[in-house]
Amino acid sequence: MPGKLEELIENINGSDKDKITCIVADELLGWALKVAETMQIKSTFDKQWTWKFSRLLLLKDSTCLEWLDQQPANLVIYVAFGSFTVFDQIQFQEFALGLELTNKPFLWVVRPDLTDNNNDAYPKGFIKGAATRRRMVGWAPQQNVLGHPSVACFLSHCGWNSTMEGLSNGIPFLCWPYFADQFFNQSYICDVWKVELGFNCDENGIIKQGEIKNKVEQLLNDKTFKARALDLKEVVSKSAKEGGCSHNNFNNFIEWMKA
Repeated sequence: MPGKLEELIENINGSDKDKITCIVADELLGWALKVAETMQIKSTFDKQWTWKFSRLLLLKDSTCLEWLDQQPANLVIYVAFGSFTVFDQIQFQEFALGLELTNKPFLWVVRPDLTDNNNDAYPKGFIKGAATRRRMVGWAPQQNVLGHPSVACFLSHCGWNSTMEGLSNGIPFLCWPYFADQFFNQSYICDVWKVELGFNCDENGIIKQGEIKNKVEQLLNDKTFKARALDLKEVVSKSAKEGGCSHNNFNNFIEWMKA
């Protein structure tokens, strides 16, 4: 991989186009920083992001799987907004009340920094609600959760990893993108694959609790979303097996790196 990066930089910097003058990476990609040093290019890394990412991995709460075991099949709303989504307190409370209004069991990944002062951000009485119908964790073993038979839908920020994990398990989506490619991913999930519903904001840019309740009910009551999600699960499974397009493309990529 370092050799390929050097080759890419040499080709770009040898052309008439804009030059690469700096490499930005985190500590998990230390080899990229070494390439920068070898080629005498400036470099920088984000130590705080690396620390945050590692911390979240360590906080994975597997006890939520035991809670899922106690839930009815195909009924739980799984909610996870990735590593960077942030809510203000108004939207956070509307979201919590919206989940409560669905009257469905839900597993909600609430990072310590999802909103300011998480403990005080919840609506009054929310934390003391029926523990059998709700579970909040700081971080979850997402692939295991999405593969659990009790999970009915995935309310997601539409990050690409989450998108692929949901599709691989035949789970329909409720999409709440936050930034960057997540909006493009949402349009693909909704308009091309048709396994998703999105949310509409009010005049103040807030997604209200009633909108959340209505979209959850619409998704779960329309069985075509689940049927299409299961069809895509089969497509994904075949593509990853030997002879499938993803399997072949990955092997071609490995051979290219070895060359």
